[in-house]
Amino acid sequence: MAFLKKTQTGAEMPFLDHLEELRWRLLWSLGALTLGVIAGFVVVMQFDVIGLLARPITPLLQGQKLIFTHPSDPFSIIMKAAFSVGILLALPVILYQLWAFLAPALHRHEKRIIIPMILFAVVLFVAGAALAYFVVLPLTLRFLLGLQTESLQSMISAADYFGFAISMSLAFGATFELPIVIIVLTALGIVTPQLLSRYRRHALVLCLVGSALITPGADLTSLVAMAVPLYFLFEVSLVLSYAVQRRRDRRRAKEEREAAATGDEVPA
Repeated sequence: MAFLKKTQTGAEMPFLDHLEELRWRLLWSLGALTLGVIAGFVVVMQFDVIGLLARPITPLLQGQKLIFTHPSDPFSIIMKAAFSVGILLALPVILYQLWAFLAPALHRHEKRIIIPMILFAVVLFVAGAALAYFVVLPLTLRFLLGLQTESLQSMISAADYFGFAISMSLAFGATFELPIVIIVLTALGIVTPQLLSRYRRHALVLCLVGSALITPGADLTSLVAMAVPLYFLFEVSLVLSYAVQRRRDRRRAKEEREAAATGDEVPA
């Protein structure tokens, strides 16, 4: 399927109009993110979000508390947490703006899956962040702090810990969007499941390399903990890609039969 946007008269949209629409979509997304961060700041201040984020490391501190060494550290931590909450709140709007930009290039049946896809993307993001928070982060912290010797005394700063925890949660949430990306690319005809299957071994290597670059820690635990579910998502994406292609092929064959019966030209 070619990515051609049409105006209301059916003519192809000029390139500059593409850029103008993209600019407005980006502005709406930025506005949603700004409002999300403001709402996230209110949530963080009204509820003990910081205490919730500190739960994975609290049992490992042996009765101590996280420290901060700069007067601006508490505000910086709150803003990082607010930004994370803001991303989650703004994600549906951002994904909708993306789909709305692509919608003129899609068929009617493809437009009907916009809302389910947005909900699926939000669920995937939350699932990735939850996996990082409840499983990967505790395992990684126990591994790293377990390397402590009698010659070392742990004094973990709040800024370092929350930066580590929030970065890992956002990274896992973002990488869990892989099925959405592959479904969209397949629907647009940019990639095919045959191409993905052919480079399956390369995908495994890319998952390992990407996990090493994305995970904030340099330990093997967090790398493997991200690479395994990431490759699993790639395999799930491959199955979904085949399903999308089969639906497109069946619909294409139906259009060709109808065009042959009426003598019309099959649309590109």
